[in-house]
Amino acid sequence: MSYSDFKTLADVKSKFNLQILSAGSLFSDVTDRQISPILAEILQENIPLALNINTEKARSEFIIAPVLVEVRKILQRKISLFSGIEFNVDDSLSLSGYCDFILSQSPDQIFLEVPIVCIVEAKNENLKSGYAQCIAEMIAAKLFNERKSIVIPYIFGVVTTGSNWKFLKYENNVVSIDFDEYFISQAGKIIGILIELLKLSETKA
Repeated sequence: MSYSDFKTLADVKSKFNLQILSAGSLFSDVTDRQISPILAEILQENIPLALNINTEKARSEFIIAPVLVEVRKILQRKISLFSGIEFNVDDSLSLSGYCDFILSQSPDQIFLEVPIVCIVEAKNENLKSGYAQCIAEMIAAKLFNERKSIVIPYIFGVVTTGSNWKFLKYENNVVSIDFDEYFISQAGKIIGILIELLKLSETKA
């Protein structure tokens, strides 16, 4: 069993003894970031293209990846971004398989060192379909860091179709799912939230 085999919230809730909450507006107060002219031009060209092609691959390549690259650029490449990475943490817990995207608190772009934000591309344009997989990846990230004696206050998750974005927070065996849903037309807000997540998850000695 791998991350993608977790299909429902009941699957992860029972397996990992989680409390899953539909939270309020977790990040509504986060300040929008001014996106670069380069990203603005890329999205202007890519969004209609991706939405017309309307495949998961197109949305991933033309919308999601450029947004995440912008986050890394704004943070002066002090974080790392991984795409399609194999993330085998614990086969006995079914915490293995490939992740769509991971943002790491480490600048090391060769090896994944400190996973902080797990990003899952939702299937069939249905955000809820990606919740369970995202939560499983967040649990794996927490376990990965703990085994390396890295103390992280929070692990965050994102489920996205490219055009729609939903944020999750994992702390003390409680997963909070943000009430708000953001749209790619709010790219500055989405990028602002992603940067805030990375700041909230700064490692502690």
